[in-house]
Amino acid sequence: MKIMSLIAALVATAALTALGQEGVVQDVKHGAKKTGETIKDGVETVGEKTKDTAKTVGKKTKETAEAVGEKAKETGQAVARKTKETVEGTGEKAAETTGKSHRKSRSTSSKTKAQSNEEQPANREANTPAASPSSR
Repeated sequence: MKIMSLIAALVATAALTALGQEGVVQDVKHGAKKTGETIKDGVETVGEKTKDTAKTVGKKTKETAEAVGEKAKETGQAVARKTKETVEGTGEKAAETTGKSHRKSRSTSSKTKAQSNEEQPANREANTPAASPSSR
């Protein structure tokens, strides 16, 4: 009987060990399943966050591009306005310079005519033939 008890004890131990191992395998499977679900949830969360971030970056990039475009437009308009003012200022100065030159030219011309007129009577006397003594 001792041998029978020993065999029964061994069989019982082996059966308990097999059942214990099966429980451990089930625990490992369950843990792996939970870990997989956690990873899946994490990946989905990361995907959503990445999508939201991409939208935000796209929106900010668009706003920045619009702001830069507006600044470029304003700068272009300012440059055009300044160029126009410079051209108009140059035209006015040129007109003033031309007017001054014309007035100076007329003044010089008048002075020359006046001087010529003053000299003409003297020349006329010199050019007029003197009365000959015989004709008197």
